[in-house]
Amino acid sequence: MKNIKHIFFDLDHTLWDFEKNSALAFERIFEENQIPIPIEDFMNVYNPINQEYWKLYQVNKISHQELRFGRLHDSFTRLKYSLSENVIHQFSDDFIHYLPLNNHLIEGTLETLDYLHTKYNLHIITNGFAHVQESKMINSNLIAYFHTITNSEMAGSKKPHQSIFEFALNQSNAKKEESIMIGDSWEADVLGALDFGMQAIYFNPEKIETVSSVIEISKLIELKNIF
Repeated sequence: MKNIKHIFFDLDHTLWDFEKNSALAFERIFEENQIPIPIEDFMNVYNPINQEYWKLYQVNKISHQELRFGRLHDSFTRLKYSLSENVIHQFSDDFIHYLPLNNHLIEGTLETLDYLHTKYNLHIITNGFAHVQESKMINSNLIAYFHTITNSEMAGSKKPHQSIFEFALNQSNAKKEESIMIGDSWEADVLGALDFGMQAIYFNPEKIETVSSVIEISKLIELKNIF
């Protein structure tokens, strides 16, 4: 890591605890609308469906709106709870409104960033929606750590496409050989960065088995032993 000057992080599931904050947002929606589904049961269904929709969104197989509607529609359908399309659209809007109001972070985030930001230039590359991601970072006190924030809307492409990495490096005045990407998505963050020519570290808290020489961590605090 001697040549590294710039560290690029993914946001959701890497620094910002998407699953915990999502559960809190849905809990509020369910309470306001008297939805009699235990939030734990809903999240057990929603989380894997949401991940599959994001994978489709990353490779441009579905639109932003199809992602937002489809993940909720499929979740309620799986739970055999009937809602009109208008209600699902309203829940989707409510979710986007409530989601960034919660600010739980992945364990070790602030301690790790406190350590890194005095030694390196830190940046974000996210496929998330611009206004939502910025609100998340402001509300969770993350924004002060990062020199640049690149999202897929401003870049015109999403990870793992090389153009978003190119956009992020141009925005940060960074060189490939001086940069590294850290994220929880093997396809979007790790393979995307490697294909672009950057180094990468796989944040793998679930310890999913991979056949690769890429550095893996299961806790963010492990980065203190690497950098």
